Amino acid sequence: MRPAKWKTVVGWVLTILIFLLLIGPSAMGKLMDWEGKEAMFTAMGFSVELMRSIGYLELTLAILLVIPQTSFLAAILLTGYLGGATVTHLRVGDAFFMPIVIGIVMWIALGLRRPEIFRLAWGTPACPPPASDG
Repeated sequence: MRPAKWKTVVGWVLTILIFLLLIGPSAMGKLMDWEGKEAMFTAMGFSVELMRSIGYLELTLAILLVIPQTSFLAAILLTGYLGGATVTHLRVGDAFFMPIVIGIVMWIALGLRRPEIFRLAWGTPACPPPASDG
């Protein structure tokens, strides 16, 4: 059963927004040089070199998220990645809600694109069971 067209479109729009957020301010902030970068990452307990590697990982996962054949695996891996980001922000006393929001929106977007995600999450069968004759 194919999802309604509007659900697929909304799912793709949300996915692209997540993709742009991950590759734009998030990954590029880890990959590009800017004033105060080393001090900020050191305060979080990370070296600039490690954050660069994390930026490449984030970029890779964002790309995998927009490829239909790899989007489910990417969502699982990004959930772990975003969990680590949440813990890092909690540990240093920063606002920690953004990685959680990104993860929730990512799974909603994937569920709108691929309804089997919601069926698996809610435990509903793909097809209703046949009616019994009494």
